[in-house]
Amino acid sequence: MLRISTVWPEAPAAPTSAAGPDGARRAADVVAAAGLDLGAPVPTAGRGWAGLTWLTDAALPAGAGPQLRVRAGEQGIDLAVTTGALAEHGPALVVTDVDSTFITAESIDLLAARAGAGEAVAAVTELAMRGEIDFAESLRRRLLTLAGLPATVLEEVRAEIALMPGADALAAALAARGTPLGLVSGGFVEIVVPLAAELGIDRVRANALEVADGALTGRSSGAVVDAAAKARTLHAWAAELGVDPARVVAAGDGANDLPMLAAAGLGVAFCAKPLVQAQATAAVSFPRLDAVLGLVGLSAR
Repeated sequence: MLRISTVWPEAPAAPTSAAGPDGARRAADVVAAAGLDLGAPVPTAGRGWAGLTWLTDAALPAGAGPQLRVRAGEQGIDLAVTTGALAEHGPALVVTDVDSTFITAESIDLLAARAGAGEAVAAVTELAMRGEIDFAESLRRRLLTLAGLPATVLEEVRAEIALMPGADALAAALAARGTPLGLVSGGFVEIVVPLAAELGIDRVRANALEVADGALTGRSSGAVVDAAAKARTLHAWAAELGVDPARVVAAGDGANDLPMLAAAGLGVAFCAKPLVQAQATAAVSFPRLDAVLGLVGLSAR
């Protein structure tokens, strides 16, 4: 089976979108250029986004998928091509990054701001997300700036965290269809675990902060959750569930997410850095995380 899915932002989420109110026509025109007998599309939707999806037995010509994605992007449309069981039955597991994907901020940047090192740490974070510095090294350097902060700042940061628009809708839609959702993060369990618990998400992996005498030591505890660890976590969760990785959908924004995106049946660059957009098999270019559902032919409502 072959599925071609498109999504685009709609007001009020992005009233100036290039897709605009005629997004459906533009999406249909792009897909029609593939020259396949696809039949009528099925609409998908969520708050602030809409989409069209086609399911067919036809085969897409070699190399046509990337070309379709480029043409769609020129029209303000995000497009994904899926095949096999993922195309026919949808995802059996969804895994997302957390910082700047499931939440709007980088948690370490919020912590660093309380240590008076916000700008310097944000600059290192940006280098790491663009793939210009090794993630583990960037984490070590950023954590050092937190040494001596009282552990109570973790509660302050948790209160400041905002979900990415559509994150709660994604979690609810997946729960309704019985599809597990996991969060894997280069951030910190002290922030991610309580957040996940509020949404009923029980699969979480993140770094742990070392605390001594009520203060952060400037080090992490345990193995670092780096790019390779994210991919291993996806495979481990899939194995626990008896799920073929080809039926996993993963989403992330930074270079340290690339191995995880490559390990999934569909890897989605979410509002991502250029390097990630170039290497991922699909993208959502506007800030509605539940639009990831539209790329596999599902709605969020």
